[in-house]
Amino acid sequence: MPTPEPKPFAAAAAFRKALLAWYVRHQRPLPWRTEVSAYRTVVSELMCQQTQVATALPYFERWVARWPGFTALAKAHEAEVLAAWAGLGYYTRARHLLALAQQVAGRPEPRTAEAWRAFKGVGPYTAAAIASIAFREPVAVVDGNVIRVLARVAGVRERFKDGAAAAKRFTGLAAGLVDRRRPGDFNQAMMELGATVCRKAAPECARCPVARWCQARKEGDPAELPRFAPKTRRTDEVSRGLVSHRGRVLLHRAPAEARRLAGMAELPTLALLGVAARGEPALVRRRAIGSVTYVESLHALPVTAADVRRWTRAAKLEWVPVAQLAAVAVTGPHLRWLNEWLNPPGRPARGTPP
Repeated sequence: MPTPEPKPFAAAAAFRKALLAWYVRHQRPLPWRTEVSAYRTVVSELMCQQTQVATALPYFERWVARWPGFTALAKAHEAEVLAAWAGLGYYTRARHLLALAQQVAGRPEPRTAEAWRAFKGVGPYTAAAIASIAFREPVAVVDGNVIRVLARVAGVRERFKDGAAAAKRFTGLAAGLVDRRRPGDFNQAMMELGATVCRKAAPECARCPVARWCQARKEGDPAELPRFAPKTRRTDEVSRGLVSHRGRVLLHRAPAEARRLAGMAELPTLALLGVAARGEPALVRRRAIGSVTYVESLHALPVTAADVRRWTRAAKLEWVPVAQLAAVAVTGPHLRWLNEWLNPPGRPARGTPP
């Protein structure tokens, strides 16, 4: 039998008042809050999904300076959009943003969450954020920060399979709490509270404006909530080649059908290059993507004329001038690793971006 949704919050009005008063005093001065629009809201929301705000901020500023609205972005090529996104990860978000701009450009912007959800790549969370923040529709945003606040306030100890299951469970409670007069401020206040005070590992209950209504605080274990089933993790080892020839480096461009990295460039694997590892790698780096940790061994390979001819003919490989690396949509980690290899300490820089 499914677990019932958390009961409506009896002190909702007082909760809203305390939260909004706190938000007015303590909100961070983020650029998408000082100048509000549907476009700036959707750019910020997509950038900040699975990325820390501090990391997203410079990307947001560069992005809106280059493409200030849906119409400008709709005219961009996917390659330049991916290049501008490089380093934020989860590149599907960039493709969704471009697709959304192409759908919205030239028509009146929708004003409801339901209408925004009709567009490809816009889920319940993003739709509610746009509609409530840009158009004041009283719909609730339910992201990881909001789930954490609500789980602790309501004292929900159910173990959830994942974030989607938790969002589904808390949607009703969130909808009952949202302030109908100031829905955008309320949703941002809930997210801000979860991000800055009701944090995952170290909640600062003494600073929380809604602590008086928090069941988890009363029971003394707020950091234990919400509860999620443990994820199965694995470690994969990957060997890649570092190849430089006449001011160019060799990269592998993921094909269009690749789900996660379509259109992005990375260092080619030794298997793709048709060579075996020789000696110790020049660099060994780790990165986590979802539940998988990749241990990547990067081998500096000698280059012969035969290799150059063979790799030049390979459809999956391409030579990229070092000076153009920042403009060809190289994934963030691989761009950093290339820079480390090309510009080691003590050697004059060879033009790769920082």
